[in-house]
Amino acid sequence: MILHKGETLFRQGESGPLFHLKSGLLKIMRIHKDGTAILVNIITPDEVIPHHSLISPHPYYGTAIALMTSEIEILPAAEYYQQLERDPHKCRHIALVLQEKLRMMQQRIDQLSEVAPAEKLRKLQAWFQTYIAPATLTEVLTQDEIGQFIGLRRETVNRLLRAQKAASDTR
Repeated sequence: MILHKGETLFRQGESGPLFHLKSGLLKIMRIHKDGTAILVNIITPDEVIPHHSLISPHPYYGTAIALMTSEIEILPAAEYYQQLERDPHKCRHIALVLQEKLRMMQQRIDQLSEVAPAEKLRKLQAWFQTYIAPATLTEVLTQDEIGQFIGLRRETVNRLLRAQKAASDTR
């Protein structure tokens, strides 16, 4: 299955299959009762989602939206869980996948705990370049989403991006 930028893979609260992201990027948005949408995760190639359903089924925690054209393999839930029961090596694979996701979340915590806002933004940009080059961060996320992801206000992100541009223009 191919999803294009902005298309939704699944919605928060729904139940259904698991998905293997073969290429592209997805964002997971959590919608609160007041309608506020918060960016909570970025899904990178080779991840199987939703993470909280890799061992047992649960409704989707958030809404998955393509950040760019993405190729996705659908993994029917019943078949996936039956294979898991039959093949204990799959459990080890899941543990390794979750370990890698935990490492990614630790990097995100490192970004969030950075004191200087400019350094938070620089680290996020560097991480994203692994997946989106030659595109820029602002081509796949809004300034508000960037701010949510690194703990800054949109206005601060805007100011930092302007300062980066001014610095690159003077070089």
